[in-house]
Amino acid sequence: MLFNSLHFAVFLPCVVIIYFATPGRWRWTWLLAASYYFYACWKIEYLALIVVSTLVDYVVARCMARAVAGRRTFLLCLSLAVNLGLLFAFKYFNFVNASVRAVFGHFDLTYSVPALDVLLPVGISFYTFQTLSYTIDVYRGKRQPEMHLGIFALYVAYFPQLVAGPIERSTRLLPQLRVVQNFDFDRLKTGLVLMLWGFFQKLVIADRMAMVVDHVYTDPQQTGGAVLLIGTYAFAFQIYCDFAGYSNIAIGTAKIMGIDLMQNFRQPYYARSIPEFWRRWHISLSTWFRDYVYIPLGGSRVRKLRLHINLLLVFAVSAIWHGAHWKFLVWGLLHGLYMVFGGLTAGWRHRCAATVGLDRLPRLQRVLGVFVTFNLVCLAWIFFRADSISDAASIVCNIFQMEGVGTVVECLTRPGRLNEVFGLSRTHLVAVAAGLAILELGHLLQMCDRLQLRALAAPTCLRWLAYIILILVIANFGIFQNPRQFIYFQF
Repeated sequence: MLFNSLHFAVFLPCVVIIYFATPGRWRWTWLLAASYYFYACWKIEYLALIVVSTLVDYVVARCMARAVAGRRTFLLCLSLAVNLGLLFAFKYFNFVNASVRAVFGHFDLTYSVPALDVLLPVGISFYTFQTLSYTIDVYRGKRQPEMHLGIFALYVAYFPQLVAGPIERSTRLLPQLRVVQNFDFDRLKTGLVLMLWGFFQKLVIADRMAMVVDHVYTDPQQTGGAVLLIGTYAFAFQIYCDFAGYSNIAIGTAKIMGIDLMQNFRQPYYARSIPEFWRRWHISLSTWFRDYVYIPLGGSRVRKLRLHINLLLVFAVSAIWHGAHWKFLVWGLLHGLYMVFGGLTAGWRHRCAATVGLDRLPRLQRVLGVFVTFNLVCLAWIFFRADSISDAASIVCNIFQMEGVGTVVECLTRPGRLNEVFGLSRTHLVAVAAGLAILELGHLLQMCDRLQLRALAAPTCLRWLAYIILILVIANFGIFQNPRQFIYFQF
């Protein structure tokens, strides 16, 4: 069930109304049933995978509470083996199998292991990491095991963030699921505004940008560099608005029912460095890898060489989490190399800034940092979006050759060429321009506390006028026919 579907528009009000009409001690049963139904709408058979992960980690955590040290380690390994084993079988087996077959074929050796004829279960990477974080926290003694099987099952399968996050921690979400929430109009209003903003990001910007990106990236070898550059910038906004839009809808949906999910994005394209970008982008995943992979490897307390190896390893694992394809590994390693290079050159860059007097111009330094960081991120996005590494390499080469500038100029002077080059109509162009303007206005409100306070203190009629304008923009410029699946559903 997609958030941007009529099915969800009927499903959510029914869930909320029945949720608040149900006696408090039984609400978890309704939410769990609704969550399982929500997931079963994709493929009912894959509910079994969630149930297996839930039962294994529930039993393992309870056994840990009364086990000695050595047995606790064995139980943790059992949980890791089951959860990561399921993830490997459904997401990575065919990728590894095909890679091994290619190696054997290169040496003319026989390899007869067949591929698995299975579809990737939606959201398996997200709920696997969520339940693993619970088991690891119990193992570390950060929390006691959850004794209520139903509440724990709801923690694993809670429908707003089940298929694409945010990846919640048990220490945050489980206590909230136990609290009986009364209906709160302010929460309803805040949740609906967040959902409205999420639908705007998805339907007006992400889905329209997708049309441009798909058109430009269809045949990259035959497309000019200037056109590909614009297509790459379009993808940067597409993936951000697609994923941030999903997160806002999920957070808003949960808030209506009294649950606070963690913030997953914080204006990432305003980051002034790659480390800052990862503190702003997909925060629930980046903090997960920080807490459960990077810090256990030694974090920043190790020698520089080990630190750099750890960074590359974490980004490699994070990249493979995104998808079973070599292009994702290149994308992740690029970010790892950015981090390593940034650490190695930090002192030199500070001295250069001081030499040319840039350190005395903090605003200019900030703008340059944002510009460089955004373009480095976009360079990596090429490998994320391209169909293959060879296509990505071709796109990078074409962009640096910057052929096709005349084609872009021609599109500006002859709007009829827009549809041929970018798959754009005039209406589409107006929608994108209006959407980006509203997006940046929203970012300014989010970043500036003074503007936020003024917006909140604005008369009710002005705030409702802003909501109505946003609804009209979505209604007129949003794409509703053949709704697009959210990008991160494939992970």
